[in-house]
Amino acid sequence: MGRESESIETYDYGVVKMFSVMAVVYAVVGFLVGLILALELTFPELNAGIPYISFGRLRPLHTSAVIFAFGGSVLFATTYYVVQRTCRVRLFSDFLSKFTFWGWNLIVVSVVVTYPLGMTQGQEYAEMIWPIDLLITVVWVAYFINFVGTLVRRKDPHIFVANWFFLSFIITVALLHIVNNLAVPVTATGSYSVWSGVQSAMIQWWYGHNAVGFFLTAAFLGLMYYFVPKQAERPIYSYRLSIVHFWSLVFLYIWAGPHHLHYTALPDWASTLGATFSIMLLLPSWGGMINGIMTLSGAWHKLRTDPILRFFIISLSFYGMSTFEGPMMAIKEVNALSHYTDWTVGHVHSGALGWVAMVSFAALYHMIPRLWGTTIHSVKLINVHFWLATVGVVIYIVAMWISGIMQGLMWRAYDEFGNLTYSFAESVAAMHPYYLIRAIGGFVFLLGALVMVYNVYMTIANAKDRPSATA
Repeated sequence: MGRESESIETYDYGVVKMFSVMAVVYAVVGFLVGLILALELTFPELNAGIPYISFGRLRPLHTSAVIFAFGGSVLFATTYYVVQRTCRVRLFSDFLSKFTFWGWNLIVVSVVVTYPLGMTQGQEYAEMIWPIDLLITVVWVAYFINFVGTLVRRKDPHIFVANWFFLSFIITVALLHIVNNLAVPVTATGSYSVWSGVQSAMIQWWYGHNAVGFFLTAAFLGLMYYFVPKQAERPIYSYRLSIVHFWSLVFLYIWAGPHHLHYTALPDWASTLGATFSIMLLLPSWGGMINGIMTLSGAWHKLRTDPILRFFIISLSFYGMSTFEGPMMAIKEVNALSHYTDWTVGHVHSGALGWVAMVSFAALYHMIPRLWGTTIHSVKLINVHFWLATVGVVIYIVAMWISGIMQGLMWRAYDEFGNLTYSFAESVAAMHPYYLIRAIGGFVFLLGALVMVYNVYMTIANAKDRPSATA
């Protein structure tokens, strides 16, 4: 990466700036909707019977806002930033860059309008109605062409490892999206999936788990492989390990989805196969975590003064934790206790907030001052954000772990006559304190995001009027 600063004025940082700003905005929106949902579960009367803000309609809006609006904007920004700097060329097409920005934000706005109106497909992480699905396909093809076109025009014969992760994410998400959303339109907003019954469930969780595996893992690992060495000013710990990590991860992840369907109509061998691949995933996942953390070898002292590095290290720690917890929950005996409980909710958020959000915050804090040719407004505020985010995540996931295990135990408790000891309503009542604690954790995490908004705003407002950044 030593030569990546050559001809830096030729890079297209305009689209990176726009996606970076929108990522910060969408972070607050997604976390705020999540907090509203946590409060609705704690105090159900909060929605006042209004259907448009009911839990069932806002919940998919929350997941899409955090994953696709916030996470997607971070990935567009970082992939466009990294591929230019590592290939030492401008993005392939200025038109396609702008098209992906405006197209992606049109998708987000369409989702914000349709979900509260009840217009969804009812599929996890894939609720978008068919016209929006078509727009996603067009935007994603433009993204693929722009990214690959930039790689083809690179000045360096070597393809940096981050770009391998980004490329696998772009290709696999396209495949997942197209196959899972094959449908026959019947109205302007409604359609029937070509998949039905058990096949529909299997395809859905092949898509759903790999949305996590490639959109929220492989892509953000590519981000990690560029930004952690840059922030630490150290080479990646092991380049060979990064290659082994890449090929083993992309091969194993694609088969893990059926573990979501233990004890269902899916054939037992299929869910067992999914669990087997899930358990094998532990090795490449921890290999990547170790590779990222050990990059700080010889630079551990920087953690005392650099809160951005702290964000990176804590995010990798959460990545390691959630990728241990996931394979464990795929084991049938554990899944019998955890399935359908808040334990799963805690697991998802340890990955989404602890890993994805925190590594995204760190990358944005690294990029934004360089994009605007300035320094961050306040390092102290980054430190405040770090502690608010960390404390918020821990409160959240611990509450959900306790709540989930309690749920699972209450649901399977029998008396001496073989009857259920607790009714479902009793298990719901027992969860109430933990739902309140979860809402408190979400509120603390949201406060951190608001601190980031102020810090980023002041950084941009105070920036000198320079056309490009420094390396």
